[in-house]
Amino acid sequence: MNDLEAHLLAAHSEGEKHALITLYEEAATAAKTPEAEGFFLTQAYVYALETGHPKSADLHRRLKTTGREA
Repeated sequence: MNDLEAHLLAAHSEGEKHALITLYEEAATAAKTPEAEGFFLTQAYVYALETGHPKSADLHRRLKTTGREA
């Protein structure tokens, strides 16, 4: 398991939604396939929406740019 995976698991277990936004966005940037990037961006976006995080709009734009959102 790499550091990013370990941090994601820890943030999930501790319910740290703001950390999850950052970590999933980082995972999307590091993703090796468009499918993985889309998955991680979607996760970041969902947590951003749940928390009213200011990154919601930026994440939505990224999803649209990658063709994941209409």
